[in-house]
Amino acid sequence: MTASVSAPVGDISRGRGGLYDRYGRDVLRLALTYALLILASAFILLPLGWMLTVALKPDKSLFFANPPEWFPTSDFHWENFRRALFGADRPFMLYLFNTIWVEIFVVLGTVVSCALVAYPLARMRFRGQRVIFTVIVLTMLIPWQGLMIPQFLLFHRIGWYGTYLPLIVPSFTGSAFFIFLIRQYMKTIPRELDEAARLDGAGSFRIFWSVILPLSAPALTVCAVLTFLSTWNDLLGPVIYLNDSRLYTVAVGLATFNSTHTNQMNLLMAANLITLIPVIVLYFVAQKQLIGGIASVGLKG
Repeated sequence: MTASVSAPVGDISRGRGGLYDRYGRDVLRLALTYALLILASAFILLPLGWMLTVALKPDKSLFFANPPEWFPTSDFHWENFRRALFGADRPFMLYLFNTIWVEIFVVLGTVVSCALVAYPLARMRFRGQRVIFTVIVLTMLIPWQGLMIPQFLLFHRIGWYGTYLPLIVPSFTGSAFFIFLIRQYMKTIPRELDEAARLDGAGSFRIFWSVILPLSAPALTVCAVLTFLSTWNDLLGPVIYLNDSRLYTVAVGLATFNSTHTNQMNLLMAANLITLIPVIVLYFVAQKQLIGGIASVGLKG
């Protein structure tokens, strides 16, 4: 004799109804998320589209039309990019090379110096360690503008005015923010790795170079990318220390371009788009490392 147990029809219908309700809420939440992402993307991309439209227009054309003119335009003037890059009065290609030259030394100096300072603060114990770290952190409260005049007088006195040295040399003294960031990340690396390396005969610098530095790559990537962006967008430093137009960086070049080519908005927009290319390339190249580095520093720091 077998007994069969069947669930009430009402319970089954209520279970299916709850499942459909949850599915509907998930679909609605996903649709709203995509709608917000599309709006945010449009908010970012529409100005870039307008810049490209203006950059491709001929001289003496109406740049601010109402309603705005989008693609397709009546005529494409791709030579505007060549004119912006190789103009006789504003050689923007030279400004790009100048900026990249400065970037190489600034990024290298910042990453190396900050890592060298952060390593003993994170992995060693010595007298005065807390005091030194506290002083380094407190320097973040001093605005750069407050040191601008003393630094200018110092660099002018030693003959560095009119060169790239005032822009490059300070990067080799470290940055308090990045020292703090890298130090917090290095503290999360297990100390058993140091002990194992010492048993194999490795010294402090060998441990730093072969063990700690590779494991700190996410934090170092964040330091390098943020330093690159800060230097690329720096206008005040080159304006103060560079007195030769042949030494200008892209930020100064754009500022002077805007003041001398007020009636050539197409060339100005072309120059702006050119300056965005290295930043966009850097983002796509280091996207995975940058996002992973920021997430890991935020979680472990």
